[in-house]
Amino acid sequence: MLLDYDEFNSPIGRILFASDDAAVCALDFAEFESRMQALLARRYGQVQFRRGSDPLDLKRSLRDYFAGDLHAFDSARVRTGGSTFQELVWKALRTIPAGETWTYGQLAVKLRRPKAARAVGHANSLNPVAIIVPCHRVIGASSALTGYAGGLERKQWLLRHEGALPAGLDLHEQRATA
Repeated sequence: MLLDYDEFNSPIGRILFASDDAAVCALDFAEFESRMQALLARRYGQVQFRRGSDPLDLKRSLRDYFAGDLHAFDSARVRTGGSTFQELVWKALRTIPAGETWTYGQLAVKLRRPKAARAVGHANSLNPVAIIVPCHRVIGASSALTGYAGGLERKQWLLRHEGALPAGLDLHEQRATA
């Protein structure tokens, strides 16, 4: 499989992304490039990259998002390649409005599987398309900023950028109150 592959310098670090002709297949932070490529290989088998190619103009959407357009990804197509349950979770993540957070339990209820909060959390952690599939909008039941594959500092930044985290509350205070 041949995928287009490019990068974008963001306020929270260099972002790498891969797409086919129709959809974004992966988006992650540069220090996790090997993880991203391993996930792509697991999902699609042999993968080759056309580096420096951005046919979906994702750089423009990323630029718009980081400039404050929180709806820049609303129409972005993604191809995540997960299990049926993972796909359900990832699709539900895209229904969480910018500026809001849900708990893993709320997401499980949304999926009509109220006892599946842990499974939802696991699927959330395997999201291959960060930011566009906004797994950063999911928090712990105690409102703690739990797990984010890109790091909790980035999760905090993204939530603050989207207006879901009060400006006066920082990551360390959040952990202390959790």
